[in-house]
Amino acid sequence: MRVLHAIHDFLPRHQAGSEIYCHTLCRALQERGTAVHVLAAEYDPAEAHGRLRWRVHDGVGVTEVINNWRFASFAESHSSPALGQRLAQVLDIVQPDVLHIHNLLNLSLDLPRLARGRGIPVVATLHDYTLVCPTGGQRVHVAEQHLCREIDTARCARCFAGSHFGAQLRFGAVVGRPGGLLAARALGAVRRAWPGAFTTLGRAAAATGATITAADIEQRLARARQVFDTVDCFVSPSPSLAAEFRALGLPEGKLEVLDYGFQPRAARAARPPRGGRPLRIGFVGTLVWHKGAHVLLDAARSLPAGSCEVLLFGDPAIFPDYTADLRRRAARLPVEFRGGFARGDAAAVYDAIDVLVVPSLWLENSPLVIHEAFQAGVPVVGSRLGGTADLLRDGVDGLLYEAFSADDLAAALARLIDEPGLLERLAAAAPPVRAIADDARFWEERYAALLGERRSA
Repeated sequence: MRVLHAIHDFLPRHQAGSEIYCHTLCRALQERGTAVHVLAAEYDPAEAHGRLRWRVHDGVGVTEVINNWRFASFAESHSSPALGQRLAQVLDIVQPDVLHIHNLLNLSLDLPRLARGRGIPVVATLHDYTLVCPTGGQRVHVAEQHLCREIDTARCARCFAGSHFGAQLRFGAVVGRPGGLLAARALGAVRRAWPGAFTTLGRAAAATGATITAADIEQRLARARQVFDTVDCFVSPSPSLAAEFRALGLPEGKLEVLDYGFQPRAARAARPPRGGRPLRIGFVGTLVWHKGAHVLLDAARSLPAGSCEVLLFGDPAIFPDYTADLRRRAARLPVEFRGGFARGDAAAVYDAIDVLVVPSLWLENSPLVIHEAFQAGVPVVGSRLGGTADLLRDGVDGLLYEAFSADDLAAALARLIDEPGLLERLAAAAPPVRAIADDARFWEERYAALLGERRSA
């Protein structure tokens, strides 16, 4: 059996949760004898738009389609005929028995239709809201600091226009002008040396390009609902995400809820008592506004002097403007910016902290860092939103607080500082984490069932 996994970007350059999970699942499937290949997009102005690059990462074959957002319209950003031809070419070369979609951002909402036209069954893991949110899938309007409980297409249009993706679309239009390709290649060199350059320069060019309208967003939503029709089976790792997609029109009969699988870890060793030393509070993830690290720093400012230390694990170069704001907030606080880390060093990261804080400001799915903390015997304090609230039993294996409230987060952390034995009780109650081998077995059975149905038909 050959399975093609499609995702918006991939390791090693991009190391967020969905990329890590996709790679882990691919390796587990390979160990069970299933042939896998990954189709991903990559932004690189130094390369020709639409070029296909072939490589191998950790034993997994990868095809990258270069998507420099050279689009004449917003519609092309999600359904480009030119990129569609390239994606069709990959389907014809790889000839998968099944297409497993993780994310269509930077690829095309037409990919499931292209696969179905070739008789290829299509399944999907829902990691976020990119199908219905054009600005990265978080359903958060950062400029207005607004969590989008409902989809307001006029707000979506404003949000996209001021986002990194809006800047990307405007720069892509520049490439087609005289000298534009040379400028784009120069920008690519700058971006590799300074990852935040694109966002900064893109916003400076915001006056160029066409205006995005509510009607454009409506058209994109209509294409997303076509994806609902062409995918045979969706799996949501969290009940919260599943409920949101049901409300958006995804048919109940196509949707299952099943959490992520993880590589097993060594047995958890008992942690020595904290004693009188400061509480070591950890943040692990991307340093970006919707992940909420600034709320943690504001909460730490309210805690008694000498009672805690904050360790931030995340690459400071991905969103440098936000990191600069974090550094300002961290002034005169016991905060260390530990930077990013290799996946093999994750155990050492969790060994360095007493508690993990997940202060997300968006409707998280099923955060990988919470499962990793459970495996490491580290209790979790999380915002009462989305999949985070699905995973944590308040007062049993973690603590929940009201998202956006630094005061409420500070109160939860103060409990860990002041209440003897609370940290240890929460850690001891951590639930077991599902194994990736079980996940691979589930997906093999699902692939085989769909193939059997298709062949019978």
